[in-house]
Amino acid sequence: MDSNYTYNFPAVKGIQAGAEYYVAMCPLKLIPKLFIFNEDELPPQYRAQRTINKSRIPEITRYILNNPLDYVFSSLTASIDGQAEFCPITDECPNIGSLVIDMDATFIINDGQHRRAAIEEAIKSKPELGNETISVVFYKDQGLHRSQQMFADLNKHAINTTKSIGILYDSRDEMAKVTKEVIDNVPLLAKFTDRENSSISKYSAKLFTLSSVYDTNYQLIRKRKNITKKDISLMIAFWKTLSESIVEWKQVQEKELSASNLRLSYIHTHGVVLEAFGMLGHYLIINREKGWISYIAALDKLDWSRSNLADWGGRVIRNNGNISKSRTNVLLTYIKIKKQLNLSLTPEEDEEEEKFIRGGQ
Repeated sequence: MDSNYTYNFPAVKGIQAGAEYYVAMCPLKLIPKLFIFNEDELPPQYRAQRTINKSRIPEITRYILNNPLDYVFSSLTASIDGQAEFCPITDECPNIGSLVIDMDATFIINDGQHRRAAIEEAIKSKPELGNETISVVFYKDQGLHRSQQMFADLNKHAINTTKSIGILYDSRDEMAKVTKEVIDNVPLLAKFTDRENSSISKYSAKLFTLSSVYDTNYQLIRKRKNITKKDISLMIAFWKTLSESIVEWKQVQEKELSASNLRLSYIHTHGVVLEAFGMLGHYLIINREKGWISYIAALDKLDWSRSNLADWGGRVIRNNGNISKSRTNVLLTYIKIKKQLNLSLTPEEDEEEEKFIRGGQ
């Protein structure tokens, strides 16, 4: 190696696609110095990476700082543009040793630039984190075209987890923990909630998704932290009232109606309607106090069939017959429910309703 100055990382050597690559442990304090991202000003076709979405960095930084004893990061992936040599410990262990890299070499991040930026910010707030390590997968650089292809390959086959399974496995999110507790204490939810998927397949025996129950609970109490036992009792009572009131839900419980036929013919298990129920519950509990149960029970008097386009067309059901769940759809559904229950609208809700009516004319 030409230079007398080198980086020296403990590493393991592997073979992938006929070429050597290396997995090394790198102190966090070196990450900002080694991996400098300066491609923001280049046109996309001349970059090896997408530009950094700076709005993501504070969230990842908070994750590190708020969980110093149990944060988890996957490996960074980088290409070495410069001289590098793998030195095995012994001939008997040819794949374990040191990766020696010329200090004049540059590193191109193929995957993990947001983690890199968040690590830099976290170390500024908590310098002692700098002595911890992250694994880095090093490849030898083969030019811009290869780096771009690596980025495409690494991201093409990545599959995001569903919102439901994220909630199921999350032990930090207070609302996630509470929602799982609520489901376990409401027989209908315990039996008919899909805890893994965020959409229900056509012939599934489930009625609700975990993510929809989570969103409905948020609409009901309007907070994700500092949730009290009273809040939990309220959520359980709310769902039990619903499950005891809506006839079609009871028919599924009693095996008089299949879950798939209910979802096919009715709208009141879909997230847009459930969130509207949560908004209604919040409004009633604040304004009607103990009388809220009678209003929730009265929801069964409404026509929840998909064929009822006079009430739900444009609010829940699109022109093509599909269910829609934007924030506006949830709000319009909530407004319609309030009107049908003879509850007064706020000025803002009146304005939104008038806009919807004008748009349909």
